[in-house]
Amino acid sequence: MTEAASGIQMIVGLGNPGPQYDQTRHNAGFWFLDEVASRAGVSLRPDGKFFGAAAKAVIDGRDVWLLKPDTFMNRSGQAIGALARFYKIAPEAILVAHDELDLDPGTVRLKRGGGHGGHNGLRDTINQLASKEFMRLRLGVGHPGHKDLVVDYVLNKPSQDDRRKIEDAIWDAEREIAAIVRGDFEAVMRVLHAR
Repeated sequence: MTEAASGIQMIVGLGNPGPQYDQTRHNAGFWFLDEVASRAGVSLRPDGKFFGAAAKAVIDGRDVWLLKPDTFMNRSGQAIGALARFYKIAPEAILVAHDELDLDPGTVRLKRGGGHGGHNGLRDTINQLASKEFMRLRLGVGHPGHKDLVVDYVLNKPSQDDRRKIEDAIWDAEREIAAIVRGDFEAVMRVLHAR
């Protein structure tokens, strides 16, 4: 791995654009990115060439691109691929934050690579980057219990209690963002996976 790819150069939050989706479980990745942008003191601005809203932040002394695709979830990779190609950012230097059905609300996990697990945002990202080797921040939203209920579940709001748990997990992950950007992934996993 090159020195340039040893840390994170781009952080993406997955979600759906539009006010009707703002508070839905599928937008947990957007919630995380908003928190990172707020703490970094930057505002995301629409950028048509990246199919989303983007900003350059300085985190732990490093330049990091923040991106919220304004494509719908199943086309998230279009935005991620466009920014990554323009700035020559390797897949290994990208962190994608997303909602995770297989984890309970309040659980957060960091991992590199893997499949898409049926998540359309991850599926399109893998296709557009031609790689599975990007980092993922998996924000647990829970599972409705049956696969036929998943679409309605992720496109609806969590309960107040679940939302609080998800927000607590987001805050815990955001507190580790400097270490994530540095590439101290194992240390971050020890902290987050013990919570």
